[in-house]
Amino acid sequence: MDLPRIDGSRILVTGANGGLGVEFVDQALARGAERVYATTRTHRDWDDDRVVPIELDVDDPRAVERAADVAHDVTITVNNAGIASLEPLATGDVDVLRRVVETNLWGALGVARAFAPVMATNGGGTLVNVLSAASWAHRLGAYSVSKAALWAATNVLRLELAPSGVRVVGLHLGFTRTPMLTKYDVPMPPMGEAVDVVRSAYDQIEAGALEVLADERSHTVRQTLALPLGQAYPELEHLGLL
Repeated sequence: MDLPRIDGSRILVTGANGGLGVEFVDQALARGAERVYATTRTHRDWDDDRVVPIELDVDDPRAVERAADVAHDVTITVNNAGIASLEPLATGDVDVLRRVVETNLWGALGVARAFAPVMATNGGGTLVNVLSAASWAHRLGAYSVSKAALWAATNVLRLELAPSGVRVVGLHLGFTRTPMLTKYDVPMPPMGEAVDVVRSAYDQIEAGALEVLADERSHTVRQTLALPLGQAYPELEHLGLL
């Protein structure tokens, strides 16, 4: 399977109205993408003729299918659209919990199911699922659940889609300064910058990585998967569980 190249590619970026999404679009153009389909829930204008705006809510299966008809020449799909929520599982609003999982898992899976055949028809391609360090460190309620589920789906899709020539990449990142996160009026750890995360992601994708750790936080959290539970979650001792 050939390594992905941004130069000359036709890229679809979902959630292109946010901090990461805009960087995925802008940096793809800077790296020589032939065309970038930028999807947003509401219309947005771009100042580059290579950008094709598409209005898309990933929770709407019919809209996803229409987008696949428009972006029929895509070779790289960046599954970036998602929502954040700190809703607790034990006491939170069930409708909110369901909406987070619906968008972050089923919305992303719908995009994957629609665009994998498109990329296969075009000779193969790359599906990039934007995940999180929260896929592995489960302290963020519904968001952690949704990203952990999408991580599992990414690993399954990688095996299922490889025979059709579609490469599946999981992109993990820590807290990153985007409008989605900065709207929360709660203490946050130091944040990375979207421009750095996307640059690192594209570099590693072009180098052939199947699992991209885009920043120091994602590297650190990835290592906790091999630790005993008490070391991965030291707060368990303070809670009297160990």
